[in-house]
Amino acid sequence: MGLTLSTEQIALLAAEHEQARTTAVPCDPVTRRFPDITLDDAYAIQAEWVGLQVANGAVIKGHKIGLTSRAMQMAMNIDEPDFGALLDHMFIPNGGSIAAADHLDPKLEVEFAFVLHDDLVPHALGRDLTTDDVYAATSHVVPALELIDARSYRVHPDDGRTRTVRDTISDNAANSGIIVGDEHISVGEARNGDLRWAGAIAYRNGVVEETGLGAGVLDDPAMGIVWLANRLQGIGIPLTAGETILAGSFTRPIDCRAGDHFRVDFGYLGTLTLDIT
Repeated sequence: MGLTLSTEQIALLAAEHEQARTTAVPCDPVTRRFPDITLDDAYAIQAEWVGLQVANGAVIKGHKIGLTSRAMQMAMNIDEPDFGALLDHMFIPNGGSIAAADHLDPKLEVEFAFVLHDDLVPHALGRDLTTDDVYAATSHVVPALELIDARSYRVHPDDGRTRTVRDTISDNAANSGIIVGDEHISVGEARNGDLRWAGAIAYRNGVVEETGLGAGVLDDPAMGIVWLANRLQGIGIPLTAGETILAGSFTRPIDCRAGDHFRVDFGYLGTLTLDIT
């Protein structure tokens, strides 16, 4: 598809997203000014924004995959998942809290995260990546919650226009935080198919909001990692040892409001909690 934006425009749009993140004041969606931008433009804005945060001291600790379900892809008018970066300031301890006022439109998604002990670089294998390759490079899998947010207006107050997948991708695929559990799923358990049948019950203030199974992510969360490794290889970004990779949500996003208490029960894999103040 190629780029339609100039280097200067990409840098300006990235800076606007960083300002929105740090001030909790939303910026305009990119497509409001540039309605014809390509996916390449959107990922260039994302990369520039991540680079800006790294230049200011942040450290890349992993990556995320989103829009793994066919229903979500159709809703966003896209035929593949999307991806973003996980930075060190995004990691929130289990049992911790966030302030609603520090975010623009926070929501939670329920996922599994893969922690790598080896690099996962498809071209080094000389063949297509498989889930076996993913498991061979994985130290363990952990239950996780992804905090998503919108630094640009989801619905613009002036005209009611909703943002597109290009706006979401520019916005680091909406990633804002990650909470991981203490219980590790061994590679053997995951490889034997247990991860497909592992699930969670998400409670907000004691009320069940969502339930789901790992198989909701491309039939096997490891397939999300396969897609991500192949996609990132095309733009020169490896998945490296020590990184945490969010494999994609198997629930819909759940709104976070001040005063909410979330408890997500992964059964024998433990429980994750988060308070919204």
